[in-house]
Amino acid sequence: MLVFMEYLFDLIKAIIDPVFVIFLLLVISLIVFWRASKNKTGALVLLLAMVLFYAASIFPVANYLCRYLEKDYIKQSIVVDHNTDVIIVLGGGSYDINYISKTFPASSTVVRLAYAVDYYHKNPVKYFVCSGKGPGKAPEGEMMARMAVSLGVPKEKIKIDSRSVNTWQNAAEINKMFGNKDINIGLVTSAFHMKRTEREFKKYFNNVSPLPADYLYASPMGNPVARYIPQAEALYKTQTAFREIVARIWYLIKGLF
Repeated sequence: MLVFMEYLFDLIKAIIDPVFVIFLLLVISLIVFWRASKNKTGALVLLLAMVLFYAASIFPVANYLCRYLEKDYIKQSIVVDHNTDVIIVLGGGSYDINYISKTFPASSTVVRLAYAVDYYHKNPVKYFVCSGKGPGKAPEGEMMARMAVSLGVPKEKIKIDSRSVNTWQNAAEINKMFGNKDINIGLVTSAFHMKRTEREFKKYFNNVSPLPADYLYASPMGNPVARYIPQAEALYKTQTAFREIVARIWYLIKGLF
């Protein structure tokens, strides 16, 4: 009985998700439109939009896209390298709350920073670099540096890049910090973002080790029916994956010029 109640609760949570409600309204609209219209072209366009919306909003599709981006870092085993000279952690976003005049790190920034600090405590390196300007008023690099100090990283080991606003600028700015291009770098960012980041840093440095801090992909679990109900979380993962795919293509094109 308890298992059934948990199963039912998972379904209810999926059904009341705003994305599913919107999808349900689109289904109703399609039925009404199809019956009322003699020209079915508009209805067919709406049907195509619904199919795409549905696919983008379910976990099997979102998980497939995320696994495509992260597969190299899911398969490999991340081992602490005691020869690492520098840890570089890239910001993952920030936001302002003007009412209290504060800038806060986004959850991705916090996860990356926490992973980098944990790595540092297992392998105290020469330098701990916090990189990124971010969209908020306070630079991400400075926020991460303060958090790193509060978590036990010595202030004198921290270097800050608070100017870079994208991945290629992260690499270019940090390139200016170190004259020795043979230093061993531990690069910390999210797994979906790592392939593009690794490629940019290897343009400047010869020894770059990927240290993925978090993953969008997750092994299927929970209610199997709910995974096929459109949900906001799955749509967010799909949107993030598409943005990264577009960014990878753009960086490849940019590299040709």
